[in-house]
Amino acid sequence: MTGAARPGRVVGLYTAPAAATAMDAHADVEVVAGRGVVGDRYFAGTGTFWRAGKDGQDLTLIEQEALDALGARGLDLDGARARRNVVTGGIDLNALVGARFTVGEVECQGRRRCDPCAHLQGLTTPGVLRALAHRGGLRADVVRGGMVRLGDRVARVDS
Repeated sequence: MTGAARPGRVVGLYTAPAAATAMDAHADVEVVAGRGVVGDRYFAGTGTFWRAGKDGQDLTLIEQEALDALGARGLDLDGARARRNVVTGGIDLNALVGARFTVGEVECQGRRRCDPCAHLQGLTTPGVLRALAHRGGLRADVVRGGMVRLGDRVARVDS
């Protein structure tokens, strides 16, 4: 088993109360279908790129392996500074575009890659935009809410 067929794990959980504010780390979060993570700026409709009815803004994920690769290149970007809600380990998030998957109790639909943007680079470190190209994570819609905890399984629904 390789890529998205092999389950991963949640290794970080983050929210920001408003656009461009620091991300807060959590041991667990509540996630609501069609809304996202309780306490996050996108749940409140105040995220920088939030728009009513836009898909893929309920939940964002990034691989710890992508963050580790940045560190190996001398770029400091931890889970909180990556500005994604969920940091995963051991699963290929790009392979989940268009797929149903679970994160703990939550069921999601992968929508599109969460490629880095100039806004992220402006809030973090020069060079992040290019270094995270095609490894910036995943944007997903939440189709069934629930709790997500550190250590929870992340897996395709069909695996």
